[in-house]
Amino acid sequence: MNDSASRAARADLAALSFATADDSEELARAELYGLLARLWIAPPDEALLQQFAVAVTEAPQPGGFLEAPWQALVAAMRDTTPAAAAAEYDALFGGVGKPEVFLYGSFYLSGFLNEKPLAQLRDDLARIGLARDEQRGETEDHVAGVFEVMRFLIAGDDVAVCNLEQQRRFFRAHVQSWVEKLCDAVDAQPAAALYRALAGLTRAFVQVETQGFDLLEL
Repeated sequence: MNDSASRAARADLAALSFATADDSEELARAELYGLLARLWIAPPDEALLQQFAVAVTEAPQPGGFLEAPWQALVAAMRDTTPAAAAAEYDALFGGVGKPEVFLYGSFYLSGFLNEKPLAQLRDDLARIGLARDEQRGETEDHVAGVFEVMRFLIAGDDVAVCNLEQQRRFFRAHVQSWVEKLCDAVDAQPAAALYRALAGLTRAFVQVETQGFDLLEL
C-alpha cells in the first residue's frame, strides 16, 4: 500500500487529461477508486491503518486539487484506531433501523432503496458482463460497488468493455449523479471525523473525474 498510497496521492495533480493519460496515471485512477471502495465498504483495520502511518502525504506538484483532501484523510487515518473507526462507521452507516447516512445510490436518486435506479444499474452492469456477487450482502448501488466497477473499467484487460467510453457512461449515470450528495450527508453528521475526511477526498476525486470527462466531450 505504500506504493499504492503514493500513486493515489499523485492521482490528482490537476484535472485528468484522458487524451494524453499514460499507464501510470490510469493505474493511479484505478487504485484510488479501489482505495475509496475499501474505505466505504468497511472501517479500516489495523493493517490498513499501519499502511497509512507511512503513506506519502505530499503530492509531487504542491497545490494540486487532491493534495489537501488526501493529506486530511492521511491525518484522520493516523488519528484513529480500529475500534474508533468501527464505532464511527456503525454510528453513521449501521445500527438498528434507519442509518444516519445511506450508502446506496438509489436512495439519493429516488428517495428510496431498491428502486428504479438500482434496476437501471443492474441493466447497465449486465450489458458489460458484470453481475452481483451473491456472497456480498450489499446491493450493487452501494458506493463501494460503483467505485469497484469504475476501477474495473479503468484497469480491466478487455478493451471492448474497459475503455474510456464505458467509463464515461457509467460515471455519468452511476457516480456523478449522486456520490457528492452522499458526501454532503456525511459532512452534516456531527459524529463524522474519519469519514468526513474520506467524504472530502471522495468529493474532490469525483470533481476531478467530472472535469476529465467534460474535457473528453469537448
